[in-house]
Amino acid sequence: MGTDTLRTPPAGGADLRREQRGWYFYDWACSVYSTSVLTVFLGPYLTSVAESAADGDGYVHPLGIPVRAGSFFAYSVSLSVIVAVLVMPLVGAAADRTGRRKPLLAAAAYTGAGATTAMFFLDGDRYLLGGALLVVANAAQSVAMMLYNSYLPQIAPPEQRDAVSSRGWAFGYAAGSLVLVANLVLYTGHDRFGLSEAAAVRICLASAGLWWGAFALIPLTRLRDRASPAREAALPGFRQLAATVRDMRRHPLTLAFLLAYLVYNDGIQTVISQASVYGSKELGLGQSTLIGAVLLVQVLAVAGALSMGRLARAYGAKRTILGSLIAWTVTLAAGFFLPAGAPVWFFVLAAGIGLVLGGSQALSRSLFSHLVPPGKEAEYFSAYELSDRGMSWLGPLLFGLTYQLTGSYRDAIISLVIFFVLGFALLARVPVRRAIEEAGNPVPDRI
Repeated sequence: MGTDTLRTPPAGGADLRREQRGWYFYDWACSVYSTSVLTVFLGPYLTSVAESAADGDGYVHPLGIPVRAGSFFAYSVSLSVIVAVLVMPLVGAAADRTGRRKPLLAAAAYTGAGATTAMFFLDGDRYLLGGALLVVANAAQSVAMMLYNSYLPQIAPPEQRDAVSSRGWAFGYAAGSLVLVANLVLYTGHDRFGLSEAAAVRICLASAGLWWGAFALIPLTRLRDRASPAREAALPGFRQLAATVRDMRRHPLTLAFLLAYLVYNDGIQTVISQASVYGSKELGLGQSTLIGAVLLVQVLAVAGALSMGRLARAYGAKRTILGSLIAWTVTLAAGFFLPAGAPVWFFVLAAGIGLVLGGSQALSRSLFSHLVPPGKEAEYFSAYELSDRGMSWLGPLLFGLTYQLTGSYRDAIISLVIFFVLGFALLARVPVRRAIEEAGNPVPDRI
């Protein structure tokens, strides 16, 4: 890549708008992985592959370690998080030091897309192949999203970031909805297409990887690298993460926001992951209803992200996020009273989640971008991405413990209110204007 790619584009005008539109398309490219692969198809399918390879006691033995076949998918996801924790700070520091984010984004995106496409070959009893591909794809997606997010402060002036971030999330949810509809047509009608159920799932998995790789070309064509001040060499893995956290201690208000985000995002991620369990086990709903609810969340998240972006322009990102946390609390409280065997009310709950989901995430990203010291975007967003993907374990733990102690999924779902109440309290205490000033960034008129 030539040195001309490191020039900084003007702070406005057609070039910047073109770059922003290219940036949106990475969300369009990779969100189908989260929706179709992780949320819908891979977990049940990889579990069935592991079960076909299990011994008489229901165990598989990766590297000689006895693992229940039903736990293999969860353990693979956990391993992918560990890999991401090791790699993200290292890549983030390298991106900030060299200014060459785009080659690193390309490497991460096509590693993830390639691993996802290769899931087409996941059949029979090849559970180890499935686990390895999941680890590679999931870790690569985390690294790529960290790099993608770190472009936000560079491509959008402060007064545009809420809107730009919201549009990116909306693009992602729109793509997720579109591909999920196509996948569900193929999956539910596999007999008409002359396919087995397993073959239909493998095509759905591989199609997500092909989509990811094809549309990643758009941001990689339009995004530009910026010159970065010379910095010291990146440190290995956890040492680099520790160095980033030490640096963040020099910006305690940025760290305070990240703590608030870690808490309420833990609640958001737990609701996303456990809503289907609640629907199936407590409410007695079928798989078709649950998949339909996932699709409804995706569709309404587009409108929610755009609407909350407009609210942020009028009331500020912080107030809008605080309002969304109240909405999350009300939604969970309503979920506690849902009658069993009534899919209509579950769809109402899914609609409530969809309307606040995209906006909560989009505005959190844009607000954090104001709190990042210039020149450390990728490094700080690696910590943000770890909060998003790697630290969301307390919610599932609380959900599981509550169910274990009470035997009620209703009690388990209402227990998650604590994350939104505590997150609200922590965020409300963060003086964001002073935090932006202390990070060395210009303060928008409304934040």
